Amino acid sequence: MQTALATTLHKRQVIFLVMLLFLWEAGSEAMRYSMPEETESGYLVANLAEDLGLRVGELATRGARIHYKGNKQLLQLDVKTGNLLLCEKLDREGLCGATEPCMMHFQLLLENPVQFFQGELQLTDINDHSPEFLERETLLKIPESAQPGAVFPLKTAQDLDIGSNTVQNYTISPNSHFHVVTHNRRDGRKYPELVLDKALDREHQPELSLVLTALDGGDPPRSGTTTVRIDVVDINDNAPEFLQSLYEVQIPENSPLNSVVVIVSARDLDAGTHGSVVYTLFHGDEVIQPFGIEEITGEIRLKRTLDFEQYRYYNLEIVATDSGGFSGKCTVAVEVLDVNDNAPELTMSTLSRSVPENSPETVVAIFSVSDPDSGDNGRMICSIQNDVPFLLKPPFKNFYTLVTEGPLDRESRAQYNITITVTDLGTPRLKTQHNITVQISDVNDNAPTFTQTSYTLFVPENNSPALHIGSVSATDRDSGTNAQVTYSLLPPPHPHPGLASLVSINADTGQLFALRALDYEALRAFDFRVGASDRGSPAFSSEALVRVRVLDANDNAPFVLYPLQNASAPCTELLPRAADAGYLLTKVVAVDADAGQNAWLSYQLLKATEPGLFSVWAHNGEVRTARPPGERDAPKHRLLVLVRDHGEPPLSASVTLHVLLVDGFSQPYLPAPEAAPERARPDSLTVYLVVALAAVSSLFLCSLLLFVALRLCARSGPAARGRCSAPEGPFAGHLVDVSGTGTLSHSYQYEVSLTGDSGAGEFKFLKPLFPNLMGLDTGREVRENPNCRNSFVFS
Repeated sequence: MQTALATTLHKRQVIFLVMLLFLWEAGSEAMRYSMPEETESGYLVANLAEDLGLRVGELATRGARIHYKGNKQLLQLDVKTGNLLLCEKLDREGLCGATEPCMMHFQLLLENPVQFFQGELQLTDINDHSPEFLERETLLKIPESAQPGAVFPLKTAQDLDIGSNTVQNYTISPNSHFHVVTHNRRDGRKYPELVLDKALDREHQPELSLVLTALDGGDPPRSGTTTVRIDVVDINDNAPEFLQSLYEVQIPENSPLNSVVVIVSARDLDAGTHGSVVYTLFHGDEVIQPFGIEEITGEIRLKRTLDFEQYRYYNLEIVATDSGGFSGKCTVAVEVLDVNDNAPELTMSTLSRSVPENSPETVVAIFSVSDPDSGDNGRMICSIQNDVPFLLKPPFKNFYTLVTEGPLDRESRAQYNITITVTDLGTPRLKTQHNITVQISDVNDNAPTFTQTSYTLFVPENNSPALHIGSVSATDRDSGTNAQVTYSLLPPPHPHPGLASLVSINADTGQLFALRALDYEALRAFDFRVGASDRGSPAFSSEALVRVRVLDANDNAPFVLYPLQNASAPCTELLPRAADAGYLLTKVVAVDADAGQNAWLSYQLLKATEPGLFSVWAHNGEVRTARPPGERDAPKHRLLVLVRDHGEPPLSASVTLHVLLVDGFSQPYLPAPEAAPERARPDSLTVYLVVALAAVSSLFLCSLLLFVALRLCARSGPAARGRCSAPEGPFAGHLVDVSGTGTLSHSYQYEVSLTGDSGAGEFKFLKPLFPNLMGLDTGREVRENPNCRNSFVFS
């Protein structure tokens, strides 16, 4: 993994360097201007609009500005006219020192669209400095034995100007013994030597005082002077000689103080005190030399920290003098070697900390990098981390733009922390990092999303108005006003006039409220759609389905369908005394408008004239005999049946049954469901059906004949009325006589229901058939209740 990463990084660095070289060559045609130093501020350097072929005012519309290294504003661009003006006087010596030519690099940035132009301003030197000697007086000890033509070194003058404006010649005040010769160094600088023209005589003149003058090449020339005092000493016929006339030394700039740079050595053929040599250091052109020399050993040591970026070369003049005043001279050329002691510098020119999402390639920052080191120590690589959608583009050398790689999505990532790393290629490598935080501003590109596609709400019926029945919720991945959601009820696809009166919604919170009480029996469920829209521009919206289910409450008591209690007269059920236990007397039928458990009904016998004679089945309301009726049982019975639901709290209704015991009633025996016989074979069932139909037909015929006979008896008059009576039957004497003859007519019509899968048949008493007995007994009235079956009504 590390090998792969290193290989990838190496390839990217190679590609990066190739791009830099290409862009540098492409942008090498820079705008070049020149002006003398010390020019007054406001000086018109150039008109950039004309030089670049731009229209007047185009610089202002495109956001033009000048960028250069450093924080001090030296140049000013008038974007209206395109003039490049000087902000203040420029001192070439202060900006460039001894470097020639003195170039000031600047860049013209056009931001809309982004475009770069490289510019160079060369400062030409003027003669604004006079030569200066570091010492006012120089002492020379010259033996009187010195021969004409002997040469004695003199200290040089310093001139901060360059070229022809620096020191060009040296002169000495008029005298009869010496003249000055001006020589050139390897770097082109001048240095003086004093030449003896006439032998000295100490006894005649032990001391001379001369004025040395340094002249520069300016117009007019400037000059500087120093005094040369010459002491004439006794004879010393051998001068010291250095082993080398030139010492060349290289020293790293990070060398420690007091370290030995080089050891120079000179010898004197004289003996004794005249052979002893003392080494001295003649200061060169630099104001302060960072070196010192040991007078006895000749060791040149470092006294001050070196800085390659400030001075790269030093030329030292070393003089060896014996006690007799003879001296020899050598030159030490010191070259300062660069070490990677300066980290790269990053200067930010333009920075935008907010980028709209969904935007194409956008310039985020414009910056330049620099490194004062040289060689590989000054070559740089600029990079950002790989996990961000940004790119670095170099318009030209050491200048970069940070741009987005493509459209960004704020909902995926709202902020990017970008680290720009500038690394040099020195050893060890030094780097500078600059952190930029870029915020992605929101654009309304997301619609609100409900947490559910459909909501089901359960509301109990009989609720109070304005009841909070539930909430819907939608979220928007955008931010700010783009994420503010407003809720509303959407119109149904089909007209629903009552929806607005049923529910309402809070536009801000999505809370749903029931506007009126709901009735489960009237409206069990309804659906509607809600919408959520944001406040962006343009606005986005979405919708969801809301299903409201009304929960039943036990608010309806059971209602008895049979027997009806609001009839004009109570119903009476007939029970033959020959009935066995389990005989089905009747069935209480009730319903409940509620649903579920609230509609589950149970039946209970509350009161009875004979509690042990009857029983009510709890689940179906069937009233059956608990035992066979006895002779001692009363002929009339009153039963109170309670019908109760299973709601909370339970509701109930009651019904009263009137039962009349009769003798000889031709009611077939209906066994209880528990005692039902086994399922009959298909052929037996057919026989039963035929027999039942024959019996019903016979009964109908007999009833019809009896009705005709009674009508005839009624017409025959009161005399014949006693002789025309109904047939006698087995009815007991304590029954009520409704026919006037002391017997009860038992002509009835029956409905027989036999199913193939039932264990027994069920008989339904439909309606008794009575003759017209209205004139038989003035004290009694027989009426038929259409709501009763198998029952009589007595009054």
